[in-house]
Amino acid sequence: MFKKLLTRASNRKVKVFSLFLLCSFFAWFLSNLSDSYESRANFNLYYNNLPDTLLLGNNSAETIEAKIKTSGFRHFYFNLFNKKINIDLSQSVYANERYTLTEDALKKQIESQLSQNISLVDLYRDELFVDLYKVASKEVPIKATLDIQFQQNYILEGALIVEPQTVLVKGPPSEIDTLQQVFTSKVQLRNIASDFSEDIPIVFPKSMNNSIFSISRVNVSGKVARFSEKVFEVPVTVINLPEGFNIKTFPAAISVLCKATIEQLKVMDPDDFEVVADYGQLANSNDNVLFLQLIRKPQKSHGVRLLENKVNFVLEQK
Repeated sequence: MFKKLLTRASNRKVKVFSLFLLCSFFAWFLSNLSDSYESRANFNLYYNNLPDTLLLGNNSAETIEAKIKTSGFRHFYFNLFNKKINIDLSQSVYANERYTLTEDALKKQIESQLSQNISLVDLYRDELFVDLYKVASKEVPIKATLDIQFQQNYILEGALIVEPQTVLVKGPPSEIDTLQQVFTSKVQLRNIASDFSEDIPIVFPKSMNNSIFSISRVNVSGKVARFSEKVFEVPVTVINLPEGFNIKTFPAAISVLCKATIEQLKVMDPDDFEVVADYGQLANSNDNVLFLQLIRKPQKSHGVRLLENKVNFVLEQK
């Protein structure tokens, strides 16, 4: 019994001693962290204010190492997390066929972003090389690639509307000089019977690795209208007729089928169409058949065709 009590007392003393030792170490550790001293620190670099005539390549430094003076607490933080530093590229200089930021410019930029209790002692490089290259720029049109299937008796009224209509491309002249237009990805629309609007990504050429585009998507919209059909009787006009002759065609007028919206059909008349037969096509042939051509139709029509493509004729001398 007595031995057990001695053992318990001894264990209690060991635990108390260990607790005091741990507290002492913790107090010493905090005391040292509160002191200021110099050490290395790494900063992550983020580039901004890129001049319009330049592009940033893939070979620029992502971090920079520096000597700083601050408290142990701050050093402990820097050992766990790299601090973000913004680099203003408008201060870069071009010399010896490359772009650099001088040591003085780097120090000023870094110091302006450090808190007051952190001092920049030195940088472990004399300058910062930045992978920049000169670019050209141009605007190219965007073409929509849609496969539209309308419900019966519905059509697209007018052209597709692409917004914006152009994209600004920046890149090496060797890449962008031959670029004339870009296309959207192909989109299928089925059973369309009303106006539509779609946000569609642009498909960029895979060969343009060093170029950038101002936008990546466009909005494509269209107005859809219900259509009808109407037949117009249009007189046949014969051209290139020999002098001193009159001609009569049979029939004298041709049926023309026009497809348009109901409102558009209401304001159309036969004078909006012109059908001609070229007598010169006979080339001294004895044939009495002339083939027809539709050479004029209303701008807002959505499909026009001749129901007959030839006429017979009789040539009479005046």
